[in-house]
Order: sequence, then C-alpha cells, then structure tokens
Amino acid sequence: MAALLLEHTHLAWLVLGGLLLAAEMLGGNGYLLWSGVAAVVTGLLAWVIPFGWEWQGVLFAVLTMLAAWLWWQWLSRRVKQQKPADASLNLRGQQLIGRRFQLDNALVNGRGHMRVGDSSWPVSADDDLAAGTRVEVTAVEGITLRIKAVNE
Repeated sequence: MAALLLEHTHLAWLVLGGLLLAAEMLGGNGYLLWSGVAAVVTGLLAWVIPFGWEWQGVLFAVLTMLAAWLWWQWLSRRVKQQKPADASLNLRGQQLIGRRFQLDNALVNGRGHMRVGDSSWPVSADDDLAAGTRVEVTAVEGITLRIKAVNE
C-alpha cells in the first residue's frame, strides 16, 4: 500500500484532501476546509502534471496559505459591509429608555416596582409617585429603571 502511494503521490493528496474535508464537516471552524481544498488541488495537479514530492509539499503549503488569506480577506469585507448590530440587543433595560408606562403601584421614598409587559422591574424616581401616574423611563442603573413623571 505504501509503495502504491509513493508511486502515485496524487492519490495520497486526494486521500488527505478527502480526510481533511470530512474532518471539517465534524469541526466546522473553516481552516480544514481550505487545507482540504489545497490538498485536492495539489493531488489533481500532481496527477495531470507529475512533479516531485518536494514541490508538491511546497504547492500544498502555498495553496493552503493563499486560500486561508483569501478567505480572511473575503470575510473581512463581508463583516465591514454588514450593518452594525444594535448595541442594546441583549440589554432589555436599555431598550426601555424613552418608553412610557403607567405605574400600577405607588412609589414610596422614590422606590418601587413597575410592570413592563409580563415582568416586574425595580424603579426609582426623584419623588414619590402615586399609582396610575404616567412615567417615562429615562435611564437604567444596573437593573433598576430610572423614571420621571410625564404630563400628557
């Protein structure tokens, strides 16, 4: 078997490429994809144009580096073209700033809780506010919503 691979080095490259591509399917980080493609291209070129194993190794290394660099360039351009992600995507409190609600319970000493959707948020204000007061969220301090009364 080893003699067959030494005599037909293109088979070794094609097998290596297939193994790397199969391993890429299990891992999925992207690097083995480009090494596998480089091995397959090296195997195909060695089959069509027979040349020494030294040059095959150099070709494989160059193709791997070139493919990885081109992939990095392409990916960098794609990331720059994408819209920037909303900075408050996973910050629910930040998304509430500017929204208006009605207090269910009175604030005592400027502190209390307010219902927002299906959850209850701790709130603080500069003044005591009665139940039923319309308020606007002005800031978020940790998990506490800072509110103020609004006149509509």
